[in-house]
Amino acid sequence: MSNWIVRPAEFVLPGHPDRIADAIADALVVEARQRRRRAAVAVEVAVHRNRVFIDGRIQCPGPASIDVEGIVRGLYASSGFGRAFPPVPEKLEFTTDLFLEELGEKETAARDTSEDQVIVHGYACTTPGTNFLPVEHWIAFRLARALERLRLEPPTKKLYLGPDGKLLVLVEESPDGRRFRVTDVCVSLQHAKRQDMALLWSHVAEVVRRTLEEEALRIPGLDRNVQPRFTINHGGDFIEGGPYGDNGLSGKKLVIDAYGPRVPIGGGAFAGKDLYKPDRGGAILARQAAIDIVQRHGVRECRVTLTIRRGDTHFHVAEIATSPERSLPPITLDLPLALPGDTLPRDLDLVDLARTTQFASNDLTLPRIKEAPVPISGNVEG
Repeated sequence: MSNWIVRPAEFVLPGHPDRIADAIADALVVEARQRRRRAAVAVEVAVHRNRVFIDGRIQCPGPASIDVEGIVRGLYASSGFGRAFPPVPEKLEFTTDLFLEELGEKETAARDTSEDQVIVHGYACTTPGTNFLPVEHWIAFRLARALERLRLEPPTKKLYLGPDGKLLVLVEESPDGRRFRVTDVCVSLQHAKRQDMALLWSHVAEVVRRTLEEEALRIPGLDRNVQPRFTINHGGDFIEGGPYGDNGLSGKKLVIDAYGPRVPIGGGAFAGKDLYKPDRGGAILARQAAIDIVQRHGVRECRVTLTIRRGDTHFHVAEIATSPERSLPPITLDLPLALPGDTLPRDLDLVDLARTTQFASNDLTLPRIKEAPVPISGNVEG
């Protein structure tokens, strides 16, 4: 079994300081996008203790009327912060440096043109039950969701869990990529001082066991008989969490946002950027292109690399890599920069994606990418 490949993945819960910053940044994108679909947003957020720092640009109708502080306090409260687990939302202090401006008609029309140069990657696999994601990344996501529910829907005896937490999983994959086994699950959960650790261990172990059994029913080849090594709060008590345990910055969880560590991330951060930004819109396009290729051409895995230059309206195909390697029919992809922003609904819940990961749900699904019977080239416009 020594030739099995070890696939690691990690995840963090919504109370992690980086995730709080991501959620704030994307809540501002949502607010601007509801005012105008082609609103321009590029903001960054930092959090530390009870301080919130926000800077950047928002261009949409009436940007000065956006209740930034109210949005932020609401996000802290919905993440689980309060008197038991500070900071208290009502006591947050703010430092902002935002360029706020109405978005003119010419600027609105120009959102279909790239304002930067970018390289992005998209990935998809045909393993059933993972929404086209790598198995290890999907399992880490599902475990994180289950652990979050443990805080929101506790057992009869309260567990006193805080909003912050993270986990690491190790999945071994057979050489043919069709068999999997989870060998290690390491969980860290924020908790109150009065926490009964034996009770917490038993409930978390049960959540992990039940979740892995459920995933074994969804994912063919996932061995349900392997008992993974399991640890919780292996480094000791986890009482100080959230922005009191560490500082947080938007755009730091790029690997979790995308496909986990086995796939190159390319581009840049997603949080705080509108869907017409080439690194965010392009990542969505590349993901859809990879899904379409594995479905149309029968390959097990596909990674699509796209590039765009400043001033272009369409992405260019730099590479299509498949596993197993296969010569695809000569094709080009029609990849307009504006497609994600113009197509995806204005009420898209970007905040939930910012608290978890971008591609585990179908919220970012686009219409099938059009193919034409001409050769693929890194210099041929899609």
